[in-house]
This record gives sequence, structure tokens and C-alpha cells, in this order.
Amino acid sequence: MSQLPVIVGFGGINPAGRASSHHAYRRVILDKLDANSRRQTLLSLATLMNLASYKDDQYLNADGDAVTLDDLLIEVGQQIIDNTLIRRIHPDWFDVDAVMFNRPADIQAGDEPLRFQLRTRHMPQQVPDNWTVRPLGPGQMEVTISGRCEVIFPDTKTAQVQSAGMLPTGFAPGTLYQSRNHPRGLQMTIFSASDALQSSGVPFERIAARVRPDQIGVYASNSIGQLDDFGFGGLTKFPSLGKRTTSKQMPLGYAQMPADFVNAYVLGNVGVTSGALGACATFLYNLRNAVNDIRSGARKVALVGGSDAPVTPEIIEGFRAMGALAEDKDLLALDGLSRLSDDDYRRACRPFANNCGFTIGESSQFVLLMSDDLALEMGCQVFGSVPDVFVNADGYKKSISAPGIGNYLCLGKAAGMVRTLLGDEALRQRSFVQAHGTSTPQNRVTESHVLNEIARAFDIESWPVTAIKSYLGHSQGTAGGDQLTMSLGTWQYGYIPGIQTTPHIADDVNSSNLLFSHQHLEVGSQGMDAVLLNAKGFGGNNASAPVLSPTATEQLLERRHGAKAMTRWRQQREAALVASAAYEDAASKGLTRPIYRYDNDVLEGSDLQFSNFEVRLPGYELPVSLIEDNPFKDMC
Repeated sequence: MSQLPVIVGFGGINPAGRASSHHAYRRVILDKLDANSRRQTLLSLATLMNLASYKDDQYLNADGDAVTLDDLLIEVGQQIIDNTLIRRIHPDWFDVDAVMFNRPADIQAGDEPLRFQLRTRHMPQQVPDNWTVRPLGPGQMEVTISGRCEVIFPDTKTAQVQSAGMLPTGFAPGTLYQSRNHPRGLQMTIFSASDALQSSGVPFERIAARVRPDQIGVYASNSIGQLDDFGFGGLTKFPSLGKRTTSKQMPLGYAQMPADFVNAYVLGNVGVTSGALGACATFLYNLRNAVNDIRSGARKVALVGGSDAPVTPEIIEGFRAMGALAEDKDLLALDGLSRLSDDDYRRACRPFANNCGFTIGESSQFVLLMSDDLALEMGCQVFGSVPDVFVNADGYKKSISAPGIGNYLCLGKAAGMVRTLLGDEALRQRSFVQAHGTSTPQNRVTESHVLNEIARAFDIESWPVTAIKSYLGHSQGTAGGDQLTMSLGTWQYGYIPGIQTTPHIADDVNSSNLLFSHQHLEVGSQGMDAVLLNAKGFGGNNASAPVLSPTATEQLLERRHGAKAMTRWRQQREAALVASAAYEDAASKGLTRPIYRYDNDVLEGSDLQFSNFEVRLPGYELPVSLIEDNPFKDMC
């Protein structure tokens, strides 16, 4: 009997804000919220963006003046809206009008040789043959060059791509703990993993006490590593810029480092660790590994996540050179404009419309999964469940970046799983799709054909399709995490976010059996039983995951465990709801801090207690068993 992986907590940070308590989702549907929910989400963003604080039972604005909550939100409300979601790249990230782009040159001395002075410590170790060097005094040299000389002139250029999905302006995750020059993606990891754990309402120490240490797993990574100056980015470019390589750039650049940071500084995890990579499908690859381990019984608890921070000049230039990004000149041509306004930059990502490329984004998202029996036993909240994740490659390809047939297979399997668990009517009438929806001309044709063909095969007449990248941009390996955590809000607030940046569906989009809504589609909190997350990744990394609603999940759990067990669970859940609400109140006021346990209870081999059937670890209530079931009994 397989265990059902249940979502008992989620959190993170993306251009819409904090994921826990559905705040990021709420920012997207802000105009549909009731007054109190809107107020709380704007407050959450105000403190996150350092536009407000809470002290001594009163709210303070950025100047430190005490104000009422309503006055505060009137003061900063438009600033919050303008500095979230996709927008023109803010100088906090880099100056789009002065991107470093040094220019090499070959200069030639004229009738007179070139002569200049420089400090001795700036002299090259290998002095060229046509240099004559003369000491001038302490620390100074005179150089005379005859003939030609290769130089690099410091230079800048205007960025050809100026839109991105950035975290809310003013949010600085590294200031919330002792970040010690951590790459941005890892700073985001610490915040997001902490948000997911604390928002669950169940202290992780209590969870860890109920299971063996090796029944816990962390499954997290990103798709291209940490490529800012504190990771692989600095490692590769510092020598050519004459800067010193640090001892941290190499190790902290690895793509599996989000899992490593959670293990070492958040959970102290000694169970399984896994960091899968699959381009845009990376989050779903990690989710698949976690789901398979929980279903098999190998794991009882899994923290699944991803963290990507690709809003850097170098990464943007790399994707631009591929022809993948929406360049400013193409946006101008698309709309027949002479210049781009702030609103135009906001509409840069247009899934399934006449479009010109995707928009880069940054995000870190984590979900806490449990086996269904443990979730009920501990009285955890149930936000949904993930019965399976399907992955298929494309087969033979002409171009490694071209789409292929794999997505038809994995999305078809995901639809089939929903039908198997919930029935034909649930799939046809009460499911929707979170499309990959990158906003490239090729994606709008190929993915819409996949979606439409699957809808036709399953007799779905009008399958609702949304694309959250239209708000957040494409966060690369964490894109599936954005899809998952943002979808959970539909079951709380009853809206499927519309693709508002897409005014008209392009003529070459396949849509006979699909529903593309430009406005938020009201379906009610009970109107949808499942969402299908879809990823069509670079290189043929296709993944699709069915996610079941809280109501559908509870119905499955009642069939397995019975009505009495569900009644006991609801009674026990009250404690988690109270604790979760307390965290939400403190987090919205900016009073919480991430979990970061540096040099905390570090164990050595001599601390362990061994026998021939178990290992006991200090600080863990249950031992690690050395007695394993024999999976090859027929061979022994």
C-alpha cells in the first residue's frame, strides 16, 4: 500500500512576496480580495520591503513615525504595487543603463614609444618582451612600450533586456541572518525553507521526534547554480577582472547547495539529501524523488524546494544571445511603440499571445510533505497532496533546445492519475492547468498543442489554463515551485489567476478545448479538485504533476483511515492552526527571523552509539535501524 504524500506546509519568496499564508497568490489577485485580506497582504509586503515596521504595539513608517495601519497602507500602497511582480530592472540589482561590457583593443605606438607609470603591485608577472621597465621609487615603476599592445578599456553599454521578475524591492534576505557573503540564491533558501517550516504550525523538532532520523529527506537544488559574484559567477570572471578568487565561490556555487544549506543550517538533517537538475523542470524532479520516497515508505517527511537568483547581467545576456528573452526592441516592435513605459515593462511576459521571448525571474519555494498516516497522527494542516510526478524525455532530437514528444506523455499520465483517483467528472469539470507558459513564440504553439491534445483525448471541452510566469517571470529551476505554491491559493480564495498580460490569444495557439482567461476566473474554493503543473524544460526535461485539492485529499484520507480518524485529526489540527496563525501575525509585522543554526550541536563520529542493529544519535529520540528488509528474498 502506497502512502499518499500530503502537503502540510509551504513557504517561500518570489516577485509577488512571501508564499506562506498565500500572500504571494493574494498579491496576484489583489483586486479580488476582501478589504481585510488586502490589508494584511499589503502589510506583509510593506514590512518585507522595509517600508514599515512594528514596535511597541504600533506601526512605524520608514521615517520611524507612528501611524495607523490604514494610513500606513495609504502612504506606501502604490509603492508596493509598483515594486513587485515583473517590472523594469531596479538599480538594486544592476544599472541597466550602464552594464559592464569592457572593450578589448590593440593599440600601436606611434613615432614615440608609449610611456606610463604604475604601482609595482600592478605589474604583470610575465612582462611582455616589448616592455622596458624602470623603477621610479618605492612602489612605483615606469613602463615604456615599443610597438603594439593589447589592452582592455573599461566600458559600459545599455542592457538590451530591461525587464525581470524581481523579489519585492527593498527585501534583503541576507540582512535577516548572519549571511557571511552567501550567494543570493542561498540567502533566499534560508528565508524560504524557514517560512515553509514555521508556517506549518508544527515545530519541526516535534516532527523529528516521531520518526527515525533517516526517514527525513531534503530534496532541493536549482538549475544553473549560484552565478552571482559570491558563487560561480565571481569564480569565473574575477581572475579576468584582476580580482581575488575567494575560498567560498567554488563550494557555494554548486547547484545542489540549497539542499546542503537546509541540511546544515536549518534542519540538521542526517537523512537522505537529494538535488536533482532538469532545467525548467528541476523543482518537479526534486518533487518526484520526494513523492516516490514517501509512497514507498522509505521516507515519512520530505522538505522539497528550489532557489534561483538569475537576475544578473551575465545570465540575462546568455539567454538573450540564445534569442530566448523579450528584448526591449522586440517589445517596441510588438506594440508599435517608440519608447517603453513602466506599464509596458510589466507586460513583457505574454504567454500564448503574440510574444517575443520569456522574462527572467527569481524565486525560492519550499513545500513540506508527509506520509498521510503521519500527517493525521500529528494533526497537521492539509493544503493538498501530490500523488505522483511524471517525467519523460523527448527521444531523438535535431536541436537540443527544440521541444519534442515527451510532454505529451507526462501530461497525459498526470491527467490519467487524476481520473484514476477522482473520476472522469473531476478531471473534465473540476481540474485546471498551470502551464509552463514561457511567453516564447515556440512555446505558445508547442505547449498549447500538448494541452489541447490531452484535453481532446480525455473529452475535456474547456480546460482552464493559467500561466503564473505572466506575473513572476521565469525563475528557471524553481518555476515548478512557483506553480505549486501559487496554485494552492485557488483552493483558499476561489480564483484561477487570469493571464492578464495577454490581451489576445495568438492565431497559432491551439485552443479548441482550452479556456484561456484574460481575467481572474472565479471557480469557488470548492470548484476545483486538481491542478496539473506542467514543465517543458530546455534539453527535453518534461515533467507534469497532478496536485489534489485539500477537499479531495481529505476525501481520499477518509476512505483509507475512516471517519473517526478524520475527526481526531481535525481536533488535533487546532493546535497547528493556532501556531500557524501566530507565525503569520508575527511575520506580517516583520517580527520573525529565519531559522539559521550555524555551528549548532555539531556531531562527531565519537558521539554516536553503535550496535549491530541500530545507531543512536544525540539529540534524536529514535535510532537509525541497521536491520533492513531483504528486497531480494527470492534470491537468498
